[in-house]
Amino acid sequence: MRTSVCHGACVEVESDTEAEVNRGFKLGCISCKRRGEVPAEATVEWYFKASDETDFSILYYYEDNDRKEVFDPRFYERLGWRGSNGTKDLQDGSIYIHNVTFNDTGTYHCTFYRTLKYTGYEFNTNHTKCVNLKVVPQLTRGLASILSEVMMYVSIIGLQLWLVVEMIYCYRKIAAAGEEALRESAADYLAIASESKDNCAAVQVEE
Repeated sequence: MRTSVCHGACVEVESDTEAEVNRGFKLGCISCKRRGEVPAEATVEWYFKASDETDFSILYYYEDNDRKEVFDPRFYERLGWRGSNGTKDLQDGSIYIHNVTFNDTGTYHCTFYRTLKYTGYEFNTNHTKCVNLKVVPQLTRGLASILSEVMMYVSIIGLQLWLVVEMIYCYRKIAAAGEEALRESAADYLAIASESKDNCAAVQVEE
């Protein structure tokens, strides 16, 4: 019996862009391989430009678990890998910043250098994504999130009211049907009793 290997779908989700000071933050960077059946190897490089700087400097390099390095002294012992693991065919190049500071505000560039390995030749590609990070004293909920939660509660309450109305309607309908059945039964009983009385009177007359 043969079984096939199931590979999860790759989705290029954009990174969040607002971090809270003194907390951790994930800088997301996903670059999906367009030809899933083609084997490949990739490396990831991150570059950083602070809000008061004009040039980018290399921040982080990752090839595999044995070849990764933080280059910017401002991020020593604060930066970790959160991307693909156990493979050279990287598609998630996310990193994680511990103990975010206001100095981490700035622009981050994430670049995938990918080599697609076809039969007889190789093809090199690269893909760069940009994250503009803003560090704030405290995260605030967005208007879209608040409206979404309000609409959810409104929908729940509306559904409950509708169910109550349906229950009342069904109860009244069942009760009305029961009363109608009782009236029909009483009418049938009276009709039978009246017919029996007439038959008895007719018998007495004949005698």
